[in-house]
Amino acid sequence: MAEDAELDLVIVSPNQNPPVAKILNYGKYRYEVEKRSKEAKKKQHVVDVKEVKVRYKIDTHDYEVRIKNIKKFIAQGNKVKVVVMLRGREMQHSGLAMELAQRFMTDLANEPLTVEKPPMLEGRNVTMYLAPQS
Repeated sequence: MAEDAELDLVIVSPNQNPPVAKILNYGKYRYEVEKRSKEAKKKQHVVDVKEVKVRYKIDTHDYEVRIKNIKKFIAQGNKVKVVVMLRGREMQHSGLAMELAQRFMTDLANEPLTVEKPPMLEGRNVTMYLAPQS
């Protein structure tokens, strides 16, 4: 029947008993499947982890810019890693770095986000992870 219609016999699901086959133009079928998969790939959003690095002695304007950037990243649907860096003798002031991280959390409290990982001292940095609310 497939030869008479000048089409191809394609096995759709070979695992069933009896196997299911269709008579169709195989080139056109492959094109449509590829087109559907490309369309689905376009619509999905890959979540990136954006990183915002600050020092604990940050100025007010710089702090406001970082807050604005975090809000923008969260609005785009990305996760944000906030890093408060400590260098050398600044490790003595890890409490100030923790306070700064807490300040980030309080200033972003009204935003639609969740704190994936609260502020923690990891090595020479205080890090925390924020994610958009789902």
